[in-house]
Amino acid sequence: MLKLILRMIATGIVSRAQSVVTIPAAYESARAVIGPLGRALAIRHVDAGSCNACELEIQALNNALYNLEGLGIHFVASPRHADVLLVTGPVTRHMVSALRDAYEALPDPKIVIALGDCAEGLGPYPPNYATVGRVADVIPVDITLSGCPPSPTAIWAALAALIAK
Repeated sequence: MLKLILRMIATGIVSRAQSVVTIPAAYESARAVIGPLGRALAIRHVDAGSCNACELEIQALNNALYNLEGLGIHFVASPRHADVLLVTGPVTRHMVSALRDAYEALPDPKIVIALGDCAEGLGPYPPNYATVGRVADVIPVDITLSGCPPSPTAIWAALAALIAK
């Protein structure tokens, strides 16, 4: 144990090379994001029964590297205040009515993003006694984003494509 501690002291802190985040050039400022919308984009996230890997990547979007809040994209607590419904995980039987209620509360036009392989029915949780399967089996889905979990850069690219529409 002493050898390990001495080696740690001798080595010091070794940092990894910084990764470069490629944010589309058209969306580098808050004005460019809010411009096409005329206001901020509000997202309501619903965890329909995931393993929380997708939630960790969504949370990474709020850190200083991606700075989603600084670009005018906010997560809201109520679907009534949201522009987009972001759903993760396979839909468990107990979440079917809650997911439908959230979808019904979403103002028109209703935009739904199914995030991750489980939400598409491709993950390790097939329909069984506890789950009904993919999100599209419960509510209409506009955008699907594959990955287990999808990276924050992929999530950001999907949101940028949504804003560009």
